[in-house]
Amino acid sequence: MFKTIKNDLPASIVVFFVALPLCLGIALASGAPLFSGLIAGIVGGIVVGALSGSKIGVSGPAAGLAAIVLTAIGELGGFNNFLLAVVLGGIIQLMFGILKAGIIGYYFPSSVIKGMLTGIGVIIILKQIPHFFGYDADPEGDFAFMQVDGENTFSGIFNTINNIGTGSTVIGFIGLGILLLWEKILVKKAKIFQLIQGPVVAVIIGIIFYTITKTNDVLGISSKHLVSVPVPEDITSFFGQFQFPNFSLISDSSIWVTAFTIALVASLETLLCVEATDKIDPNKNITPTNRELLAQGTGNIISGLIGGLPVTQVIVRSSANIQSGGKSKASTVIHGFLLLISIILIPNLLNKIPLSVLAAVLFIVGFKLAKPTLFKKMYALGWKQFLPFIVTVLGIVFIDLLKGIGLGLAIGIIVILIKSYQNSHFLHIEDVSNGVHKIKMTLAEEVTFFNKGAILKELNNLPRNTYLELDVRKTRYLDNDIIEILEDFLFKAREKSINIKVFSERGTIENPKSFVDFFKLRPLIK
Repeated sequence: MFKTIKNDLPASIVVFFVALPLCLGIALASGAPLFSGLIAGIVGGIVVGALSGSKIGVSGPAAGLAAIVLTAIGELGGFNNFLLAVVLGGIIQLMFGILKAGIIGYYFPSSVIKGMLTGIGVIIILKQIPHFFGYDADPEGDFAFMQVDGENTFSGIFNTINNIGTGSTVIGFIGLGILLLWEKILVKKAKIFQLIQGPVVAVIIGIIFYTITKTNDVLGISSKHLVSVPVPEDITSFFGQFQFPNFSLISDSSIWVTAFTIALVASLETLLCVEATDKIDPNKNITPTNRELLAQGTGNIISGLIGGLPVTQVIVRSSANIQSGGKSKASTVIHGFLLLISIILIPNLLNKIPLSVLAAVLFIVGFKLAKPTLFKKMYALGWKQFLPFIVTVLGIVFIDLLKGIGLGLAIGIIVILIKSYQNSHFLHIEDVSNGVHKIKMTLAEEVTFFNKGAILKELNNLPRNTYLELDVRKTRYLDNDIIEILEDFLFKAREKSINIKVFSERGTIENPKSFVDFFKLRPLIK
């Protein structure tokens, strides 16, 4: 794991700076204690990172669960009751892994996965615009269109115009300039610039800027525009931030409903992120999905036991890890330890980091996920790829992550059904002499009830005195619904003087008395 430490250590520092405000922001958006977001980030990094089979995936609290957490804390009567649901949700995830439910992750269409990555990139950019200019009414990590501050994504951007913070904006542009200079020029000049990442330098400059200008009336940045890590007064108050589940409610049905909801949503979000992360991994590693569910379940059990939010694999941190050169799970684990050590030893220093600098870092992450060339590439692949892609992007931007993906999947399934309808059979008109239409119908390799409409339409449109050759020699699966259609067609065929010759691996027959008897009521399976 540590063979590539020269790549993983710099990457882990970048992931740490990306994860820190997201952990705090997601906790705030979830109506949970800020410390619970940090616990989830630490557990996601150290525990899940160590157990996972993913080399570059990073886990932590997920924005997609924020609305569920906010509602559940209220409905279950408190945060400690909710923690019990998190623990039970982790146990259910372990069961998913044991039952090998991770295979679901392999069935998401590529167009939807690319739409998910692009949509997240777009929403990152849009959501970071207010933070970049010093307008921090909405917490970091709130990726839903309807924000917890009562605004939506675009109204929040428009409101920024009247709430621009001079200091935040200045250091935001300085940070963005450093990042671009580092990536476009300095990295290519010397290896030292590959070892020391641009985001680290931008954050250090941000801390120095805040320290120098904090008494300046124009450039000074107030505390509400800085990172806000809880600062304990002593070791007792630090450990006092940990909270524990209320196991006395373990028989409460509402706890179990919430637990199953957490397990299901967290597992789906993880599997989607695993698929997406593997797709953008330059080394094309394949993550074992069942092992990932086991790792996530273990992580959620531990996070819930000590007062943390639910954990999933998350694409923002994972893509930051990949873009920063992470090669192994060491970067994930180290970022978890960095979170743990920093909140114990240097919380006051962390609280001097301007949010606008971190917004600049996330701008770069978002742009790399949503490059304009990708839209052009997907459009060039045709409507069957572009439609699920663009619906997923728009759904994520205008609703939220999970609903956007759900819409994309629905469109993807509709596209599959349309193509299945079109490709169930092939017609070839061979001869129309002497008033006899000789038509050959060749059925596809698999013909299911989805194809009923197309085949029924073709059979009904056959003219009188047709000689129909029905070829099922290449068909490996013929649904009983199709056999019944053919059986019903025999009656009309006799009325319209249509002669039928069937070519099958069972033999050749003309004008069969019964298709049911011919196929023996069993699908053709080889």
